[in-house]
Amino acid sequence: MKVYYFLYAILGFVISAIGGILVSGIDRKVTARVQMRVGPPILQPLYDVIKLFIKETTVPVNTVRYVFLGAPLIGLAGVSLASAIILHTIVKPEVAFVGDIIVLLYLMVMPSLAVIIGAFASHNPIASLGGSREMKLVMAYELPFVLSCAVAIINAGIYHDGNFAEALKLGTILQAPPAIMKLSGIIAFIVAVLCAQAKLGLVPFDIAEAETELAGGALIEYSGPPLAIFKLTRIMMLFILPLFIIVLFCGGISFETAWGVIAGVLKYIGVVVLFVLIRNTAPRVRVDHAVKFFWGPAAVAGLIAVGLALSGL
Repeated sequence: MKVYYFLYAILGFVISAIGGILVSGIDRKVTARVQMRVGPPILQPLYDVIKLFIKETTVPVNTVRYVFLGAPLIGLAGVSLASAIILHTIVKPEVAFVGDIIVLLYLMVMPSLAVIIGAFASHNPIASLGGSREMKLVMAYELPFVLSCAVAIINAGIYHDGNFAEALKLGTILQAPPAIMKLSGIIAFIVAVLCAQAKLGLVPFDIAEAETELAGGALIEYSGPPLAIFKLTRIMMLFILPLFIIVLFCGGISFETAWGVIAGVLKYIGVVVLFVLIRNTAPRVRVDHAVKFFWGPAAVAGLIAVGLALSGL
């Protein structure tokens, strides 16, 4: 059984890496077209990662070496395990374990924590500034993101006769009617998409790595394979987060029929298109504005969605 789960984790890593590379490449291609450029080839993210893996790794003189080099592995481990859990649940929702949503919330914050740890470990003032911005973002968007997830849990719990403990399973949520069919689900879906935009470090929330301001920010001291791992982690998150959102709110992907697969893929594409649209239509915001937005309108909207969900709306 342990070998089975290990192999599933490896499979989850491979699928999310391949899917993330394709989604990232399409995102860059579409963005280029919007800006009236030809853009890079679809597989450019793969070429970038391979190029970084064959380059030399430079470690700052005054840094704690094992912390600096270990930070990227923390983020990669988190997103790889999250990928395995989500993909396993989609394929076999009946074997999901209690509380897997809580575990996923922890795992999906690990890439951001890895960036923060690596930035402060580098002892570079620009990297530390980027790390502090990332820390403020995490503290800001996690609250509304958790509230949006709570709406899906409440919706599944009500459908299963008030069994909210069982509703902490992704598999239980998949068996309930899609949360987005209710007003509370629509509001929570919008909040989750905006929080996911910040989790991915995409415009308008690419504050921690703002190239025009911080020259790469939190990752300025990274090079070679460690930087490649950070880039690969971000690419995998671009694949996993939309998948997590459609599982929570849109019924996920059903492999029982061909139409279920097609509908699931269309739902996934729809969420990715939202990410691309927001990225190409919104200017970068300041970190204080981002914090005020997530602790203000986004959190209030999340609380309203939770209240509506408890009322059955």
